[in-house]
Amino acid sequence: MRRLTLALFGAVALAATPASAQLAAGTKAPDFKTMGALGGTTFRLHLSEQLRHGPVVLYFFPKAFTKGCTLESKAFADAMPQFRAAGARVIGLSGDDLPTLEKFSTEVCRSIVPMARATETIIDDYDVALPVADAISPTSNRTSYVIARNGTIIMVHSDMGYEEHVAKTLAAVQELAKK
Repeated sequence: MRRLTLALFGAVALAATPASAQLAAGTKAPDFKTMGALGGTTFRLHLSEQLRHGPVVLYFFPKAFTKGCTLESKAFADAMPQFRAAGARVIGLSGDDLPTLEKFSTEVCRSIVPMARATETIIDDYDVALPVADAISPTSNRTSYVIARNGTIIMVHSDMGYEEHVAKTLAAVQELAKK
Protein backbone atom coordinates (compact mmCIF):
# COMPACT_ATOMS: atom_id res chain seq x y z
CA MET A 1 0.00 0.00 0.00
CA ARG A 2 2.86 2.39 0.85
CA ARG A 3 4.42 1.84 -2.60
CA LEU A 4 1.11 2.56 -4.30
CA THR A 5 0.68 5.75 -2.27
CA LEU A 6 4.22 6.88 -3.14
CA ALA A 7 3.70 6.04 -6.82
CA LEU A 8 0.44 7.99 -6.92
CA PHE A 9 2.03 10.94 -5.12
CA GLY A 10 4.90 10.91 -7.62
CA ALA A 11 2.51 10.81 -10.58
CA VAL A 12 0.49 13.72 -9.19
CA ALA A 13 3.66 15.74 -8.52
CA LEU A 14 4.91 15.13 -12.07
CA ALA A 15 1.55 16.07 -13.56
CA ALA A 16 1.52 19.34 -11.59
CA THR A 17 5.02 20.31 -12.73
CA PRO A 18 5.13 22.01 -16.11
CA ALA A 19 7.61 20.80 -18.68
CA SER A 20 10.50 23.23 -18.91
CA ALA A 21 10.90 22.85 -22.65
CA GLN A 22 11.01 26.27 -24.26
CA LEU A 23 12.87 27.90 -27.10
CA ALA A 24 16.56 28.38 -26.42
CA ALA A 25 18.47 31.64 -26.35
CA GLY A 26 20.18 32.20 -29.69
CA THR A 27 17.28 30.88 -31.77
CA LYS A 28 15.03 32.95 -34.00
CA ALA A 29 11.74 33.94 -32.37
CA PRO A 30 8.72 32.74 -34.35
CA ASP A 31 6.88 35.67 -35.91
CA PHE A 32 3.15 35.86 -35.23
CA LYS A 33 0.06 37.99 -35.61
CA THR A 34 -2.69 38.14 -33.01
CA MET A 35 -5.11 40.53 -31.35
CA GLY A 36 -4.26 42.51 -28.26
CA ALA A 37 -5.68 45.10 -25.91
CA LEU A 38 -4.31 48.13 -24.12
CA GLY A 39 -6.45 50.34 -21.93
CA GLY A 40 -9.62 48.64 -23.15
CA THR A 41 -8.83 49.28 -26.83
CA THR A 42 -8.13 46.32 -29.10
CA PHE A 43 -5.40 46.30 -31.72
CA ARG A 44 -3.66 43.94 -34.14
CA LEU A 45 -0.26 42.80 -32.92
CA HIS A 46 2.47 41.64 -35.30
CA LEU A 47 5.74 40.69 -33.59
CA SER A 48 7.98 41.72 -36.49
CA GLU A 49 6.36 45.17 -36.46
CA GLN A 50 7.03 45.52 -32.73
CA LEU A 51 10.68 44.54 -33.22
CA ARG A 52 11.20 47.45 -35.64
CA HIS A 53 11.02 49.72 -32.61
CA GLY A 54 13.51 47.80 -30.45
CA PRO A 55 13.74 44.67 -28.32
CA VAL A 56 10.56 43.00 -27.13
CA VAL A 57 9.82 41.18 -23.89
CA LEU A 58 7.12 38.55 -24.35
CA TYR A 59 5.85 37.17 -21.10
CA PHE A 60 3.46 34.24 -21.27
CA PHE A 61 1.20 33.65 -18.29
CA PRO A 62 -1.47 31.01 -17.60
CA LYS A 63 -4.65 32.91 -16.67
CA ALA A 64 -5.69 36.52 -16.17
CA PHE A 65 -7.00 37.52 -12.74
CA THR A 66 -5.30 34.65 -10.91
CA LYS A 67 -3.03 35.60 -8.03
CA GLY A 68 0.39 34.93 -9.59
CA CYS A 69 -0.54 36.34 -13.00
CA THR A 70 -2.01 39.47 -11.43
CA LEU A 71 1.09 40.06 -9.27
CA GLU A 72 3.42 39.44 -12.23
CA SER A 73 1.52 41.80 -14.52
CA LYS A 74 1.40 44.53 -11.86
CA ALA A 75 5.16 44.16 -11.43
CA PHE A 76 5.70 44.53 -15.20
CA ALA A 77 3.48 47.63 -15.20
CA ASP A 78 5.45 49.11 -12.29
CA ALA A 79 8.73 48.51 -14.15
CA MET A 80 7.60 49.95 -17.50
CA PRO A 81 9.58 53.20 -17.09
CA GLN A 82 12.80 51.16 -16.82
CA PHE A 83 11.87 48.95 -19.78
CA ARG A 84 11.10 52.04 -21.87
CA ALA A 85 14.39 53.66 -20.82
CA ALA A 86 16.16 50.57 -22.16
CA GLY A 87 14.20 50.90 -25.43
CA ALA A 88 12.15 47.73 -24.90
CA ARG A 89 8.49 46.96 -25.39
CA VAL A 90 6.72 44.52 -23.06
CA ILE A 91 3.76 42.38 -24.11
CA GLY A 92 1.84 39.94 -21.93
CA LEU A 93 0.41 36.87 -23.66
CA SER A 94 -2.29 34.55 -22.38
CA GLY A 95 -4.78 32.10 -23.85
CA ASP A 96 -7.60 34.13 -22.30
CA ASP A 97 -10.24 35.58 -24.63
CA LEU A 98 -9.90 39.15 -25.86
CA PRO A 99 -12.64 40.67 -23.64
CA THR A 100 -10.90 39.24 -20.57
CA LEU A 101 -7.54 40.62 -21.73
CA GLU A 102 -9.13 44.05 -22.36
CA LYS A 103 -10.39 44.11 -18.78
CA PHE A 104 -7.09 42.73 -17.39
CA SER A 105 -5.06 45.36 -19.27
CA THR A 106 -7.17 48.14 -17.79
CA GLU A 107 -7.81 46.90 -14.25
CA VAL A 108 -4.56 45.12 -13.44
CA CYS A 109 -2.00 46.69 -15.78
CA ARG A 110 -3.45 50.20 -15.39
CA SER A 111 -3.44 50.60 -19.20
CA ILE A 112 0.38 50.43 -19.19
CA VAL A 113 1.17 46.91 -20.45
CA PRO A 114 -0.49 45.58 -23.60
CA MET A 115 -2.04 42.14 -23.32
CA ALA A 116 -2.34 39.85 -26.34
CA ARG A 117 -4.12 36.63 -27.15
CA ALA A 118 -1.79 33.62 -27.19
CA THR A 119 -3.39 31.30 -29.72
CA GLU A 120 -2.75 27.59 -29.68
CA THR A 121 -0.30 28.06 -32.58
CA ILE A 122 1.66 30.76 -30.72
CA ILE A 123 1.77 28.63 -27.57
CA ASP A 124 3.02 25.66 -29.61
CA ASP A 125 5.54 27.74 -31.59
CA TYR A 126 7.03 29.14 -28.36
CA ASP A 127 6.85 25.74 -26.63
CA VAL A 128 5.04 27.09 -23.57
CA ALA A 129 1.98 24.81 -23.37
CA LEU A 130 0.75 24.03 -19.89
CA PRO A 131 -1.16 20.76 -19.90
CA VAL A 132 -4.55 21.41 -18.33
CA ALA A 133 -7.07 18.60 -18.61
CA ASP A 134 -10.24 20.68 -18.68
CA ALA A 135 -9.00 23.85 -20.39
CA ILE A 136 -11.38 25.24 -22.99
CA SER A 137 -8.84 27.71 -24.34
CA PRO A 138 -5.11 27.13 -24.87
CA THR A 139 -3.10 27.65 -21.68
CA SER A 140 0.55 28.62 -21.43
CA ASN A 141 3.00 28.18 -18.62
CA ARG A 142 4.88 31.18 -17.20
CA THR A 143 7.78 31.86 -19.56
CA SER A 144 9.41 35.16 -20.44
CA TYR A 145 11.41 35.78 -23.61
CA VAL A 146 13.62 38.76 -24.40
CA ILE A 147 13.88 39.14 -28.16
CA ALA A 148 16.50 41.39 -29.78
CA ARG A 149 15.54 43.75 -32.57
CA ASN A 150 16.88 41.26 -35.15
CA GLY A 151 14.42 38.62 -33.92
CA THR A 152 16.92 36.52 -31.96
CA ILE A 153 15.91 35.29 -28.52
CA ILE A 154 18.58 36.53 -26.12
CA MET A 155 17.12 35.40 -22.80
CA VAL A 156 14.55 32.90 -21.57
CA HIS A 157 13.19 32.52 -18.06
CA SER A 158 10.67 29.74 -17.47
CA ASP A 159 9.40 29.38 -13.92
CA MET A 160 5.85 29.09 -12.64
CA GLY A 161 6.84 31.41 -9.79
CA TYR A 162 6.24 34.98 -10.96
CA GLU A 163 8.77 36.64 -8.67
CA GLU A 164 11.88 36.77 -10.89
CA HIS A 165 10.44 37.38 -14.36
CA VAL A 166 10.53 41.18 -14.24
CA ALA A 167 14.02 41.46 -12.72
CA LYS A 168 15.57 38.95 -15.11
CA THR A 169 14.00 40.36 -18.28
CA LEU A 170 14.79 43.93 -17.23
CA ALA A 171 18.43 43.03 -16.60
CA ALA A 172 18.61 41.42 -20.06
CA VAL A 173 17.17 44.45 -21.89
CA GLN A 174 19.38 46.84 -19.91
CA GLU A 175 22.43 44.79 -20.86
CA LEU A 176 21.27 44.76 -24.49
CA ALA A 177 20.90 48.56 -24.41
CA LYS A 178 24.58 48.88 -23.43
CA LYS A 179 25.71 47.15 -26.64
